[in-house]
Amino acid sequence: MKKYLSAMVIALAAAGCSYESKTTLTDPSSNPVASLIGSWTSASASLVPAAATCTDFKWNPTEQTGTSAKGSFSARCAGDLQLEGTAAGTLNGTTIAWSANGAAKSPVIPTCAVSLAGTAELGLNSIRVPYSGTTCLGPVSGVEVLNRR
Repeated sequence: MKKYLSAMVIALAAAGCSYESKTTLTDPSSNPVASLIGSWTSASASLVPAAATCTDFKWNPTEQTGTSAKGSFSARCAGDLQLEGTAAGTLNGTTIAWSANGAAKSPVIPTCAVSLAGTAELGLNSIRVPYSGTTCLGPVSGVEVLNRR
């Protein structure tokens, strides 16, 4: 009986020593949140946006955590206003509650403030960006799709 018990203890100890822990790593490209750093630009940029819209979005996030991203932002809004500023967002799964603020200039209007906001939807290589906001020429709204550049 003693030999049987000793053999059993040795077998259990050996089984315990051979325990293998496996960790599966997720490919970062499969997680859209892991890949926002870089240049994003409008999929289709018109030359001059309509009076109540913006186009030619460019977002260059340079800082990102697990819950936020921010960086430089530019767009053309409300006719020919050239907006430059910053955009920041709070990440929640595949959505980003975002806002952009900056100054806009045009050939006929001195610098004016522009503020945009919305809730964007992340794809693997694109971001769908519904937006609304205000310019010195009035309210703007629409949807842009940004692609990784």
